[in-house]
Amino acid sequence: MTTLTAATRTKVLQRQGAAVALTVMVVVSWLTFPRFGSLDNLRDLALQGSFLAVIALGMTFVIITGGIDLSVGSLYALGGVLAAWGSQHGFLTALLLPLVVCGGIGLINGLLIARTNMAPFIVTLASLLFARGLLLAITDEGANTYQVAPDSAFVELGRGTVAGFGYPIFIAAALCVLGGAILNRTGFGQNVFATGGAEQSAILMGVPVARTKVLVYTMSGTLAGLAGALTAAYLQSGVTVIGVGTELDAIAVVVIGGTLLTGGMGTVLGTVIGVGLIKVIQNVINQIGTLDSNYQSVVSGVFLLIVVVLQRILRR
Repeated sequence: MTTLTAATRTKVLQRQGAAVALTVMVVVSWLTFPRFGSLDNLRDLALQGSFLAVIALGMTFVIITGGIDLSVGSLYALGGVLAAWGSQHGFLTALLLPLVVCGGIGLINGLLIARTNMAPFIVTLASLLFARGLLLAITDEGANTYQVAPDSAFVELGRGTVAGFGYPIFIAAALCVLGGAILNRTGFGQNVFATGGAEQSAILMGVPVARTKVLVYTMSGTLAGLAGALTAAYLQSGVTVIGVGTELDAIAVVVIGGTLLTGGMGTVLGTVIGVGLIKVIQNVINQIGTLDSNYQSVVSGVFLLIVVVLQRILRR
């Protein structure tokens, strides 16, 4: 009975620890900073978190399989530039071009990792460099910034609102609900868990491990491209300097949300909570005013280190 209780407590800590931390942070911030609980601030929090949530959704699937995707930051920036350029040729071009190109790079990542057994770290690092180089080539090393016309229908995708909340928030929420359903309610989701939990055993059981890896990396690239397109629509331009370090932010929120870096366990809800926790911390640091914005990275790093150490202890 004691063993069962300990196991139950371990599961609760792994799955609900980030939620508890987020709840505490929100309550303390609400009581400490009057502006924190304002509707405008909450809208800004949700909007800024929506772009990262879309990227982190794909990263969740990748990490559960036991992999890693370092290319998403560069694909995010590349997707924004391609969307801004494509907006000159209509809404569909602006939306589909980054999805196809970034999804294609993700597909290549998946094929190399699944078919040649190359290390995900090396493959996606190469894709990071390739995507960033392609971005610089398209923009003449950042000298050209493609603008999205203010009267373009594409702008509405990033700046349109419902009850004051931007469209990207609802898009990210819908994708996360869909992602959670796929992960927990479909055979593909079970294959994702099996691949990360015990790959060799999964192969012996007939799980299509290679196909599963190809699909999750393709999904990760496509979602990074979509996040870039949404950002371009919101900023009305393809900003070339965004996305630096975004892959690390995505990995951090996924791990903080309870997904194991070693694979085999994780939830989409945990990732969303991780996004919320990081964004609340950043918002609080901004509201303090006397702290440099670099402290955001310091706090995020400390949180990530604590979570990884706790995960290791709980797994024992």
